[in-house]
Amino acid sequence: MLSTDARLACLEQIVDSLNEGVLVSDHEGRIILYNKAQEKLEGLKSENVIGKYLWEAYNYNPEMSEHRRVFNSGQPVIAQYRAHAHINGIPQYVTYSTYPLIHNGETIGVFSISHNETKLKNLLHEAIELKRKIVTQNKGSKEQPSNGTTYTFGSIKGNSSVMKGLIKDAQNVAMHDTDILIVGETGTGKELFAQSIHNHSKRAKSPFVAINCAAIPETLLESTLFGTVKGSYTGAADQMGLFEYAQDGTLFLDEINSMPITLQSKLIRVLEERMVRRVGANAVTPVRCTIISASNEAPKELIATNKLRSDLYYRIARTCLIIPPLRERKEDIVFLIDYFLTLASKQLNKNVHGLSARLHELFLQYKWPGNIRELHHVIENLIIRADEDQSLLDIDHLPAYLRENMMENSLLGISNRTRERRPLKTVTTPYEEQFIRTILDQADWNITKAAEKIGTTRQSLQYHIKKLNIRR
Repeated sequence: MLSTDARLACLEQIVDSLNEGVLVSDHEGRIILYNKAQEKLEGLKSENVIGKYLWEAYNYNPEMSEHRRVFNSGQPVIAQYRAHAHINGIPQYVTYSTYPLIHNGETIGVFSISHNETKLKNLLHEAIELKRKIVTQNKGSKEQPSNGTTYTFGSIKGNSSVMKGLIKDAQNVAMHDTDILIVGETGTGKELFAQSIHNHSKRAKSPFVAINCAAIPETLLESTLFGTVKGSYTGAADQMGLFEYAQDGTLFLDEINSMPITLQSKLIRVLEERMVRRVGANAVTPVRCTIISASNEAPKELIATNKLRSDLYYRIARTCLIIPPLRERKEDIVFLIDYFLTLASKQLNKNVHGLSARLHELFLQYKWPGNIRELHHVIENLIIRADEDQSLLDIDHLPAYLRENMMENSLLGISNRTRERRPLKTVTTPYEEQFIRTILDQADWNITKAAEKIGTTRQSLQYHIKKLNIRR
């Protein structure tokens, strides 16, 4: 009979030869086993993660550890689809289940088994793309779905590798019947992604119902979501809530981070039990829809500031898609400039073909706090102000309030990024003079204060003022 050490060595070799990924953590949350299949799935190395706490290896808040929740509750988490690791900023999604390790009635650790679905995902992606092309050819792009949506994945515009990868991940997610959290700043296209996911899921023929949690008063939000029965309060009538109205479709909860904490606890119960009770009612109704939530703030920050319950996050973020802001996707800025110029010129019957060099540079330097939505609106403004025979737009075509705001934001961005790199030598754009003049105006033309503001010497600033012949 084999010794304990020999049996353990056999089991370790068997685990290492499995096609499924295996990850085991001990009672402290440290990783004690990470097999080769898991390395391939997540792009990590066992020697870099074994011995580390889970939250150190994956870089997240310890309170958000799924292994610790399973360890403390003793309840397994079955058939999840989620990304814990990232390679070059791209999330690595896996399908997995997590179970407690119990010995002599005591939980001593936790293990996860992950499945390699790369080939299946690629086939699904090809099938989705083929379906989209066939639908586009047969129906034309003007026809809109009749399920309460406007957008499909064909509506998402972008040319960067990050956006292409995100679209592919979202298409794969659409094939899984799971609740989703979409995180992105205002104007990045969260609802566009939500509608696209719905239209490429098996629920596409059912309703897509959207609600902005920040737009409805707290007193009305509960009855809007859950419904009411007659007599539950003064003026109440029998009315179904959005969970019922969505039927077998999708309920989109936009800006869920604005939902009051008291209502979040009630939402947790609905998501856990998949049952909804109208306000004032005793009977419950099954929830058949899937839930897509959206937040314009990072979940970690929301949990840390008590704006989002961590247990609600665990339920709405079975899969999480993060849309990067436009300022981090220069390729997409260039692509979208051309796209929106063509679109707006056609709609407004103008003959604009492009931007001047200095306006194009300003667009690339600007931070775009309103993201794609803001870029679209700015270009529309430019086209409206262009003459009938204008083919090239310049900074002068910007309305005064837009020009001032964009110059200030982009120039301050340059100032902050280049404090340690002799900024005046890096400001070589056509609006160098405006940059210096803006800083001088902010310092009330005190050269010493202006030089300190941009991290250079008084002599250097005076040299540039003289070179550019800048006068008050």
